[in-house]
Amino acid sequence: MSESITQAFQERISEDELLNCMKCGFCLPACPTYVETQDEVHSPRGRISLMMAVRDGEIDDVHEVEESLNVCLGCRACEPACPAGVNYGEMLEEARAIFYEHKDKAIREKALRKTTLNTLFTDQDKIGKATSLLRFYQRSGLQKTARKLKVMNFFPEHMQQMERVLPEVPKRTKQHRESTFPSETTQTKATVAMFKGCLMDTLFYDTNQSTIALLNRAGCDVVVPDTQGCCGALHGHSGEKSGAVELAKQNIEAFETADVDYIITNAGGCGAFLHDYDHLLKNDPDWAERAKAFTDKIVDFSSVLMELDFPNEVPLIIDPQIITYQDSCHLRNVLCVAEAPRQLIQAIQGGGYVEMPHADQCCGSAGIYNLTQPEMSMQILDHKMKNVDTTSATTIVTTNPGCLLQMKLGIERTEQTDTMRAVHLADLLLEALSTDDLNSG
Repeated sequence: MSESITQAFQERISEDELLNCMKCGFCLPACPTYVETQDEVHSPRGRISLMMAVRDGEIDDVHEVEESLNVCLGCRACEPACPAGVNYGEMLEEARAIFYEHKDKAIREKALRKTTLNTLFTDQDKIGKATSLLRFYQRSGLQKTARKLKVMNFFPEHMQQMERVLPEVPKRTKQHRESTFPSETTQTKATVAMFKGCLMDTLFYDTNQSTIALLNRAGCDVVVPDTQGCCGALHGHSGEKSGAVELAKQNIEAFETADVDYIITNAGGCGAFLHDYDHLLKNDPDWAERAKAFTDKIVDFSSVLMELDFPNEVPLIIDPQIITYQDSCHLRNVLCVAEAPRQLIQAIQGGGYVEMPHADQCCGSAGIYNLTQPEMSMQILDHKMKNVDTTSATTIVTTNPGCLLQMKLGIERTEQTDTMRAVHLADLLLEALSTDDLNSG
């Protein structure tokens, strides 16, 4: 197997790109797994060295390399820190794809992937049905019974805590199924298409509605293409490149007929992967140009609100509280959006903003990393919560569903559920809109 993997590395991972790494070490303090372990194997330059060694056929047992890549969060904080501009994320996902393609999957792993990545996350109807089952579990009394009988005690501690912080699945109305949402201002300032996502369209559906309401209030006509699907991030990050490619093509087709100024995202992880569609399809002559046209329109909702001068157009008022912000890694490191969310928070009257130390470092969520690498994830989260505590914040704001659940988990782990909350930026902003202003349109 090592020989076939070496050949695949030689064919698909550029030697020039690997050699771009100067081994300077600027990436080390930016890398959460290196900070936690102080082990070069778990650093960006260490992983690049391992990839080069595999490519050169210098490693007989490649399992250590695969494990090192799996421990990587994929947060891509090393990229803005790198003076040479090494495309670490692209190489990481290609290497993971190679290992996945050459791996003999166990029956359990095959079943899990078929149920989730290859079935659930490729079909919006199936995601909806799964969410309906979760809603039934939450609303029917089953959840209370399961907790009373301590059924979750049979699961690892971090999964018990995760179950306790899952948001209540909202009930949809006829209005929720609409696909066009007109501007609430006298003159439309922009026409945008909303990427609704998987988790964002189910567990965090109300946050999607908050985002649309904010965009409408800012002067945007919002359309929501019906045929869009999962962004493919979970597939791409776990090595299922072919699945990610198919989802990318589906989404490009869904949005390219919409005559819009921007394609809006409100989830940093989704937005970053959508933004990388041009890299994903760069070698496909039928799709490369279409992918580039698609990615050129990807914008986070916070950037659009700031561009339209939203904080100066509407009053934002909230009950007194101390607010801090946790960056979504991919929003910051891939989409390069760091200031807009902070500026929006700081524009809220009544909210005292305190910058968190190392807010730009990963919280340990990283997609499903907190399920696949729970020990490292919880170690990173516990350090993150110590940084939160230095701010005395009562509200943690973030812009990604995985980060939001992880911060809720951190609040649960530190037993601060009575004094602290974690919210999505869109929900906080909608909360801050005065009732009179929202009703007056």
